[in-house]
Amino acid sequence: MSHAEITPAIVAEHGFTPDEYDVLVASLGRVPNMLELGIFSVMWSEHCSYKSSRIHLAKLPTKAPWVIHGPGENAGVIDIGAGPDGAPMAAIFKMESHNHPSFIEPYQGAATGVGGILRDVFTMGARPVANMNALRFGRPDAPKMRHLIKGVVAGIGGYGNCVGVPTVGGETNFHASYDGNILVNAMTVGTARQDKIFLSAAAGVGNPMIYVGSKTGRDGIHGATMASAEFTEESEDKRPTVQVGDPFTEKLLIEACLELMASDAIVAIQDMGAAGLTSSSVEMASKGGVGLRLDLDKVPCREDRMTPYEMMLSESQERMLMVLKPGREAFAEAIFHKWELDFAVIGEVTDTERLVLTFHGDTVADIPLGPLADNAPKYDRAHVPTPKRAPLGAVSESTDLGADLLKLMACPDLASKRWIWEQYDHMVGADTLQRPGGDAAVVRLHGTQKALAITTDCTPRYCFADPYEGGKQAVAETWRNLIAVGALPLAITDCMNFGNPQRPEIMGQFVGCIEGMAAACKALDYPVVSGNVSLYNETNGTGIMPTPAIGGVGLIEDYTKSMSLAFKAVEQDIWLIGGGDTDTHLGQSLYLRECLGREDGPPPAVDLAAERAAGDFVAMLIGTGQLTAVHDISDGGLLVAVTEMALAGNIGATLFDLDTGGAFGEGQGRYLVTLPAANVVDAPVPMRRVGRTGGDSIIIGAKTKVKLADLRAAHEGAFPAMMRDEI
Repeated sequence: MSHAEITPAIVAEHGFTPDEYDVLVASLGRVPNMLELGIFSVMWSEHCSYKSSRIHLAKLPTKAPWVIHGPGENAGVIDIGAGPDGAPMAAIFKMESHNHPSFIEPYQGAATGVGGILRDVFTMGARPVANMNALRFGRPDAPKMRHLIKGVVAGIGGYGNCVGVPTVGGETNFHASYDGNILVNAMTVGTARQDKIFLSAAAGVGNPMIYVGSKTGRDGIHGATMASAEFTEESEDKRPTVQVGDPFTEKLLIEACLELMASDAIVAIQDMGAAGLTSSSVEMASKGGVGLRLDLDKVPCREDRMTPYEMMLSESQERMLMVLKPGREAFAEAIFHKWELDFAVIGEVTDTERLVLTFHGDTVADIPLGPLADNAPKYDRAHVPTPKRAPLGAVSESTDLGADLLKLMACPDLASKRWIWEQYDHMVGADTLQRPGGDAAVVRLHGTQKALAITTDCTPRYCFADPYEGGKQAVAETWRNLIAVGALPLAITDCMNFGNPQRPEIMGQFVGCIEGMAAACKALDYPVVSGNVSLYNETNGTGIMPTPAIGGVGLIEDYTKSMSLAFKAVEQDIWLIGGGDTDTHLGQSLYLRECLGREDGPPPAVDLAAERAAGDFVAMLIGTGQLTAVHDISDGGLLVAVTEMALAGNIGATLFDLDTGGAFGEGQGRYLVTLPAANVVDAPVPMRRVGRTGGDSIIIGAKTKVKLADLRAAHEGAFPAMMRDEI
């Protein structure tokens, strides 16, 4: 296409502002052709360039002695000590979003989200051992919502089950702010020997560039640009921008890549994710400070007469790009052909620091790499702090704690998600030690006594009311959940889901959450090693609640000492560890929302010093074998947490008298633990006995008694009943 055909309308369709287009022209020294315009459009999209978020992401702590690779690689890498053969091992993990595609086409959107995050992990040399997810849906009775829930869950299960990686846990929340823009965040954790970690920086002038995996089609073109814009009524027409996944091919790709990685043939490797061949080639070259020449005639295509524009912008799944050592092409090709995958030499590394593309003998693009990557636009957007919420004021006492507890246990946020996780194969690989439903998933490091603990958490209603406190709480809750299963928390990945960053109040939410997260990470020695930013989660100008989803990973040195939340025996004392004056905080609580129809007041504050002290104390008690059950207190407060422990162990509990705040307050930094009745612990943090296990009911003081059978029916029955029309 000629230069003359680049009109202002076409520039706008590609997502450029007039100023950005002027910068593009200046960086090229000429008007771009259509292919070059498309390449710049995806690389400068919010999804690929982080142009609105980069300056704030730099506030997050990313280093620790156990961090091997932090942000900037395909996934984060942390040291987890010796593996089964004594060699040093690493955990490699990341979380990413697939929000817009999942709203447009829920099954494929969610499935390819899982496929993409798997590739981020195994491209670094890791065998994936666990998948997690963090899902946010609108009101269950909102238009299409049950259809979206069913499709997303089926997509996650379908892809993960077929590829043979267990989906071991996650979280699912509901709120009206997600009616028009659901969130689908996927996380993968893998393990690798530290001497077999592969990076993405291309190197070695003259080294061959290799394309492997599936053929390129026309699916997913401009997916990155679509994910960087608000939804409108026309978004339904964007199905062609949603990729189509094939988990069986992904399984073959994992095995072929790991087999080749066992040799010394690979110089660098990168998966083709958002923006496909464009982003993978640009990122590899820019990280290595080299150039690339690609011959697009050699790209394996599954459709006839594909154009260079379509090849470079396609987001077809299950594809990788790698640099091989010279002379190793035939060796590598034999491996990929054995696994029935495409293999093609499509170019070479150069010393030009330019991306040069040829097609039918002509040069069809010639772009300096600097403006595409490191020198892409970066904005310090206007932001205003979220106004502080007025104090909650008096809340009338519950007239029936038992009825309110039944209502909470059946509400969409707290109801059992068994309907979801039973669609996932959470036991494949035979290393899953704790099934979904606990504080954190626990997955054995195969052939050792070690295990990884994994959790995802965020409380968007807290972040909306006070982004700074909400950001702190999201990090602290993952830390607490890892502690609760007996793990040493090591690092987090994040998935920052927000609305339109060009609105100062939305940018204020983002900045507040980042600064709260940074404070918590520093106080808890819990760095950020990877992540993703998803902006423009809005429909017709209505944004989602700020949702900085956090994925936490910790290490259990001896999985036989790990803990679960289930009551283990009758006549054991139930103790509350941590907390204090804020225990009864009801602002922004689920009780307030579900039982009183209110969403007001400030969220509970997070005292990071107290959080650290309580967590360290619980970790010591677990490590010395003094506890029989542990559960952190979060959504719904103490009474909900006790009920969850009782249902998990099928043992009731008798609690001392509780008022409404004591029952349902969501004060932070607290754990419930059980001890044999004769045991007494000298505690350096607040600790008090709140009841005893036994019976078939939850009993509170002299007035309230609710049978576990009724609570179980409400808790387990709510979600299937909600989804009945879609089953």
